[in-house]
Amino acid sequence: MKRSLPAYVYARGKKGYLYFVRGGVCQRIHSKPGTAEFAADYARLMRGRVAAPKQSIGKLIDLFMKSPQWANYAHNTRRNHERNFRYLRETAGKIDPAKLRTVHVYEMRDALADKPTDANRKIDTLLVLMKYAVQIGWIDRNPAQDIQRLSPTGKKRKPWPADLIEAFRAEAEGRALLLFEMLLGTGQRIDDVLKLRWSDLDDDGFTLVQGKTKAELYIPLTDRLRAVLAAEKKRGLFIVCREDGQRISYPSAHKDIMTVRRKIGAEDYDIHALRYAAASEIASIPGMTSDHVKAITGHASGAMIRLYAGAAQQKARATEAQKARMDRTKPKREH
Repeated sequence: MKRSLPAYVYARGKKGYLYFVRGGVCQRIHSKPGTAEFAADYARLMRGRVAAPKQSIGKLIDLFMKSPQWANYAHNTRRNHERNFRYLRETAGKIDPAKLRTVHVYEMRDALADKPTDANRKIDTLLVLMKYAVQIGWIDRNPAQDIQRLSPTGKKRKPWPADLIEAFRAEAEGRALLLFEMLLGTGQRIDDVLKLRWSDLDDDGFTLVQGKTKAELYIPLTDRLRAVLAAEKKRGLFIVCREDGQRISYPSAHKDIMTVRRKIGAEDYDIHALRYAAASEIASIPGMTSDHVKAITGHASGAMIRLYAGAAQQKARATEAQKARMDRTKPKREH
């Protein structure tokens, strides 16, 4: 069978990606056969010129991680991006960002289709990275812009139900109970709760700056959280801490909560779902609006408010609507 590809060029994998293989050289060719770009790439490879481009995705990642934008990211945001950067370095680290096209981003997405959440997160990271490339003048257009995300197949996060909240309170003690009440009572992310110090607390609430959004918030205490804090011994600067007073890590916090979750059968409800529970509780109270939820959670996006508290808001409004209908049809009393 006659080959349609030039010497040393082979199609590999299910997608049929083209590679130049000669001697110790194995390099992917991103241009299409029959184009002038392909002819130039092939001629360059035949001459043995396989040096990485001056601009590469790997170098772009290095620059981005030294930028002020990176420094302003919360710890968990950086950790998530770093995980995706490792993938990008391995699969496309030597590619010039200027040669990256939207079709290549879709190829990456489809190659990860069996893990849609992971695929979507990698697209999010690439979107941010390419936005930075535009910012520093490496490219003129972001190839990851407006990429359609895959539909997640996993379970959607839901707020903790009231019975499991009470079951946790009945089972937990010590630091696990304190952490649980801090998360539920403040409605904040785990990183922000672990950063809270006794000096952030006055008689009525916490003053804090969220790590992710940089929103400055004042969070009044609930009666339950006030009682828990009043009974807590101060061991150091941080409220949730080790026996020696030092701040605990996220893995330690996760272990504390997970131990109790397993005992009460709450494996489906994680730490972040306590933030959902706080937002949902507020939204379920008649008269509470998205602004009230936002005042506690610090969300700036209406879409995120709907994600966190939409079901509870709908239920509260539906209850009010049905009550209004019943009140309207009740016979008026004669005076």
